Amino acid sequence: MRLLFALPGFHKYERGAEIALLSVATELAKIGEDVTVIGSGRARPDDPYKFIHAGSINREYFEKFPFMPVFRSETVYEEATFAAGLMRRYRPTDFDAVLTCSFPFTNMILRRPVLNGTKPLNIFVTQNGEWPATSNDAEYRFFSCDGLVCTNPDYYETNKKRWNCALIPNGISIDRFKIGAGDRANLGFPSNRKVVLMVSALIPTKRVMDGIRAVAPMNDTHLVVAGDGPMREEVKALAAELLPERFTQLTVTPDQMPTLYQSADVFLHMSLLESFGNVFPEAMACGLPIVGHDTPRLRWIVGDEEFLVDTQNIPAVTEALTHALAARESAPAKVSERAASFAWTNIARQYQEYLTGLMRDQA
Repeated sequence: MRLLFALPGFHKYERGAEIALLSVATELAKIGEDVTVIGSGRARPDDPYKFIHAGSINREYFEKFPFMPVFRSETVYEEATFAAGLMRRYRPTDFDAVLTCSFPFTNMILRRPVLNGTKPLNIFVTQNGEWPATSNDAEYRFFSCDGLVCTNPDYYETNKKRWNCALIPNGISIDRFKIGAGDRANLGFPSNRKVVLMVSALIPTKRVMDGIRAVAPMNDTHLVVAGDGPMREEVKALAAELLPERFTQLTVTPDQMPTLYQSADVFLHMSLLESFGNVFPEAMACGLPIVGHDTPRLRWIVGDEEFLVDTQNIPAVTEALTHALAARESAPAKVSERAASFAWTNIARQYQEYLTGLMRDQA
């Protein structure tokens, strides 16, 4: 199959959506599919797919811009700057299927009419949410796709009657994410305190500030937040007030992510709902107990043995963290059996089967 993956941040950022879709692209290329990637970064010599550059302006530049329909966030501004280059470089007849998780501009450009030849299948992945597929308001009225990859069961149940859907989760590199000694010294973590880790963008929906409030009563505990975003100054100010000398905010490279998990004692995530959340199986594979918001979707990912609570109840989060730390101290770290099922090789095979089926049905 001739497949195209398109996203503004490819090869430029190492964020959840970029990591997930590039991992699928990589594994599909390794098993023999003809894969092309278009993004704002630069080609890398060791990647098994072809890369095409289409530039964009960093989303951070737009953080103080006014938000309005269609430009509802800095990420949409960024996507708009990517769209012009994508329009010039995208040749529909070169591909059998095109995949993205970006709307509105990328999705619309990948669906542009074909005058001569066969139009490729347009596949949308619910990596950043299902709103384009479910909403009929504003610009979402113009969404369309030939196939919808749903990253969790909720999305699948909501959309299966309207779109040609497949339930395919995200995955992890199980050869990288595994139990290890970590490296607290080089990361700057204290050696004499328990470490609670959050891996999260500093935006309102991630609720990092509530995470600070939950850790604050735990006097022997240090909170590490790996991520950045528009709320960085607010987060630092609250941490200075509630967690003096017990807070670290940093960013790490993708190569450092396994060491980051291995250097912590508990993983905390405060979002009320995630499309999937690669961080959960990554943390599980490194042997960390999980404290997160109790939803059927998250239980589908992590199972019933983790420390899930109503994270809107801050004292309950504090109690869950205390229990998770005690459990980690009383027993050696172990890999959740569920983690192995999320290997990217397994996920890519599911994409391959789904795409092959769509093309067979179209023939």
